[in-house]
Amino acid sequence: MAASWAKAPDFADQPARRAAVRAQTALDQQRYLDEGLTPLRCQTCRTEVLVRKYSAHQTSVQWTERPETRCPVFAELSAGGVRPGRPESCPSLEKSIKWAIDEGVLEVPE
Repeated sequence: MAASWAKAPDFADQPARRAAVRAQTALDQQRYLDEGLTPLRCQTCRTEVLVRKYSAHQTSVQWTERPETRCPVFAELSAGGVRPGRPESCPSLEKSIKWAIDEGVLEVPE
C-alpha cells in the first residue's frame, strides 16, 4: 500500500475535532483577512483602500476595487503590462499610508 501525504490531517475519523478545526480556521481567516483593517483614502487620487500595519516593515493593503480602475499610477502600470502591486506600488498611496501612521490614524504594533 502506497503511503499518502497530506499537508495536514483531515480528521475524517474524528468528527468533533474536524468541526473544531474548521471553526478555528474560519476565525483565523476573519482575523487575518478582515480584522484591524482601516479605511484610508489616497490623498492624491482619493481611491479608498483598507490598510493594516503588522509592524514597522509590514503593511497589508486590500483594495475595495481593482487598483487599475481607480488609481492612475496602477492604471499606467497595467497599460504597460505590469501587474500592479507586484512589486510596483503607488508612491502617492505609500505617502498617504505614512501620513496616516504619523497622524495616528493607523497604529503600528510594537
